[in-house]
Amino acid sequence: MKIIIAGAGEVGFHLAKLLSYEAQDITLIDTDRESLSYADNHLDIKVLRGDATSVTVLKEANVQNSDLTIAVTASETTNLTLCFLAKQMGCKRTIARISNTEFIDNKELIDFSQLGIDELISPEELAASEIQLLLNKSAFTDTYEFEEGLLTMVGVFLPKNAPFVGKMVKEAARIFPELHFMPIALQRMGTQYTRIPRGDTVFKEGDQVYFITTPEGVEKLYRLTGMQKKDIKNVMILGGSKVGFKTARDLCNNRFNVKLIEKNKEKAFEMADMLPNALVINGDGRNVELLEEESLESMDAFIAVTGNSETNIMSCLMAKSKNIKKTIAMVENMDYFQLSQSIGVDTLINKKLLAANNIFRYIRRGEVVALTRLNNLNAEILEFVVKPTSLVNGEIIRELDFPREASIGGVIRDDKGIIALGDFKIQQGDRVVVCCLPKAIPRIEKLFL
Repeated sequence: MKIIIAGAGEVGFHLAKLLSYEAQDITLIDTDRESLSYADNHLDIKVLRGDATSVTVLKEANVQNSDLTIAVTASETTNLTLCFLAKQMGCKRTIARISNTEFIDNKELIDFSQLGIDELISPEELAASEIQLLLNKSAFTDTYEFEEGLLTMVGVFLPKNAPFVGKMVKEAARIFPELHFMPIALQRMGTQYTRIPRGDTVFKEGDQVYFITTPEGVEKLYRLTGMQKKDIKNVMILGGSKVGFKTARDLCNNRFNVKLIEKNKEKAFEMADMLPNALVINGDGRNVELLEEESLESMDAFIAVTGNSETNIMSCLMAKSKNIKKTIAMVENMDYFQLSQSIGVDTLINKKLLAANNIFRYIRRGEVVALTRLNNLNAEILEFVVKPTSLVNGEIIRELDFPREASIGGVIRDDKGIIALGDFKIQQGDRVVVCCLPKAIPRIEKLFL
């Protein structure tokens, strides 16, 4: 695919980096010479300096023959304008990054496709949604919902007391035949090698395991992984960033008790007016005495979303020392994900990764309707819609020529999530959730074309 990315900031650079690994034809546009120079020296892409809303610049980028234009500059107006121009000039598909989430909330009122905008992306909104999902399934380190929870992916570190530690996958399946979940990816403690579990794979203490489960399977997973479901009601948020504000707003709407700490006095007063159901405190969240005065020990969850990754991690570690049930830190440095287990913070989130996950499904072949990358694991989970022409249509799973580096985690049929085993027959219209390592993706895509 020929893809144009406007904006060489953190989101744009990260997208360009991931897409360049996919051997896509990438052109990165920005006005900042230094950002473009860095991208040019570190990535196998084309760079173009100039205003992304300039028709001349877009012609030079060959927008008229492009498959996808992704506008992720810091300016919402620039992004919307660029998508309009790109579509008018012949680009097949456009995605705009926005900060005003009212556009997303009111998509049924405004037909953005008439303006040349196929998709709206808000990294901050995605991060806030991820935080709320993590709080709802608080014992797990990572979560993702398919079709509003008909199937859910959850990640967990296996404790010593988990009943299937020391057992093979097929042994666990025999011992617990009524379970509504499927292990789809695994990483051993102390390694960076991701594997797709097979029948003879042995679960070990400390494994980071990802499962696909149905709604009724979530409770059983709590018990069988040795984790306890934690009731989260009182939440403290550090940082009045866009993510902090959106998270506080959404949690208040869902009847959580929220305290938000913001260092900037003017911003704190402004947020207090906008969040009447939250307690907004003007103060430095790095001050332990302040946190103790604000009853940190009585909180169920601590969420650090300032603009500084180190501050977020350190404050979460301090909260963890007070026996807070759930800690979530927003980080910018992707390398921290490799250390997530040893750092001691329950969950790390990254806006760039969330935005990339959301955008990636547009460059996949086949009818991909959802995609997520696993935190700290080199694997992707894709949701395909089975078409009449798909090679999997009408086939039994065990008879498919399916690569060992991939597995089917579940199927959604007639608004019901199903954990599909080897004797399951795939039909047209099914939504099939597949976990696979990067090298298996081309073969998987061909099965669903």
